[in-house]
Amino acid sequence: MRLRFPERVGLVDVILWALRIGIVVFVVAGSWATLTKGVLAFEGWRELFIVGLAQGSIYALIALGYTLVYGVLFMINFAHGEVFMSGAFTAYFVAVGLADSGVLDANPFLGLAIIFLVSMVTSMSVAVLLERIAYRPLRRAPRLVPLITAIGASLFLQYSFRQLYGSGSRAYPQFDMLVGRWEILGASILKTQVVVIVAALLLMVGLYFFVQRTRTGRAMRAVSEDKDVAAMMGIDVDRVIATTFAIGGLLAGAAGILYVFIFNQVQFAMGFLPGIKAFTAAVLGGIGNIVGAMLGGVFLGLLESIGPFLFLSGFGVPSTNQLRDVVAFSMLVLVLIFRPYGILGQKE
Repeated sequence: MRLRFPERVGLVDVILWALRIGIVVFVVAGSWATLTKGVLAFEGWRELFIVGLAQGSIYALIALGYTLVYGVLFMINFAHGEVFMSGAFTAYFVAVGLADSGVLDANPFLGLAIIFLVSMVTSMSVAVLLERIAYRPLRRAPRLVPLITAIGASLFLQYSFRQLYGSGSRAYPQFDMLVGRWEILGASILKTQVVVIVAALLLMVGLYFFVQRTRTGRAMRAVSEDKDVAAMMGIDVDRVIATTFAIGGLLAGAAGILYVFIFNQVQFAMGFLPGIKAFTAAVLGGIGNIVGAMLGGVFLGLLESIGPFLFLSGFGVPSTNQLRDVVAFSMLVLVLIFRPYGILGQKE
């Protein structure tokens, strides 16, 4: 019988394993200290969970745009955060017009439907124009070229909307039908949070069945496998790619209005942080994997909401809520170090 000896362990492997162990010890010790001190009652943890679930649902919708584009083009569309911003910012002016005319009060469902429609169509149009003008001419270029172009397109869109709409923050009019709370299973939950979670869930389920069950969805999966073979089989590759950008834009536009339900403000740079966090969610779930993007977004939202308090409060760290971004971007770094292909992704 032939004996097999373990491969040589290098210094980098030792450092990475030490880092893994250190992170686990820190998380366990911090969580134990927080829970044993009883700094937060059950109702408080439940509130943090619901907040994280709502925010994670928005991240998941934006992350789907990243993962759809990567699935068919193997590129990261870093301008997707500005696609998200463009719909919500444009719909603001429609919302103000509807509020001033009394439509939003007289027929709130119609008013919300119009706002959603404007946001989704605007984001879809921006995404399709991006694909046609910025990315299609570079389809056969080295991967670094579209990546740099995406960053340039992001800055171009951001400052173009600043010039069009101004640099200040704009507050959406109040949606009276979403003010207050609902009692659900003995828990008092903000109406906006319920609407965000349910709407995001319906959109994600609808996308999953669209990709899995429709002819266009099968064409998208075929193009993601091999564009040249798909073209030989009669699939219009350009049309499928444009459709992919359009779907990602529609989801980003819907996410923009759901974001407004929670934060109530828009401005020209609002897409940067949610966009980067959604990219983190897509990488966490497995870039190119639709279900992974959904799970990654929800997980990141929960971690961002609960993590700082759970891990740091036991050590006496003040203002843990201000460290939410630190937790989110630390997660991105850790995923890229230890599992760059994500939870549901596959090694290439």
